[in-house]
Amino acid sequence: MVLAVFAGLPGVGKSTLAAQVAAELPAAVLPVDTVDFTMQRYDVTEPQPGYAAYGVVAALAEVQLRIGLSVIIDAVNPVRAARQLWVELAERLDVPLRVVEVVCGNDAEHRRRVEARYAARDHDGIPDWVRVLERQAEYEPYLGPRLVVDTYLAREPVRPVVTYLS
Repeated sequence: MVLAVFAGLPGVGKSTLAAQVAAELPAAVLPVDTVDFTMQRYDVTEPQPGYAAYGVVAALAEVQLRIGLSVIIDAVNPVRAARQLWVELAERLDVPLRVVEVVCGNDAEHRRRVEARYAARDHDGIPDWVRVLERQAEYEPYLGPRLVVDTYLAREPVRPVVTYLS
């Protein structure tokens, strides 16, 4: 059993990789964006946008971990405060925490992915390229142990991630 945190900017391939890894482990995938978008759809507002979604996902992760399931958190995790939530959860439940930082090492490809997602968006929460660049400026570097996966360069990223999490 493991608590895995997939972190990185929108459009780098976190959700795709998380789903592929979850099928191999197996693990539950808990995407913060899905919770956040659903709360918006039901007009749930909050003073700090996105903050409650992280809390809801942490509570759901705790339930899954307590029954013995591995969990993958799929979220940007841009700042230390968001990341600390997962550290505290892993410590409280005495489960290993593994961070997978997902990047797209080619800016043109990253932009292409973001713009394709934005064009096909099914809700207002999908960011455009300008918003992704704003998020990039806010993104604090990871300082702790982690596996960095470049979805532009990696031909087969699933196996190394599964090995890292196992």
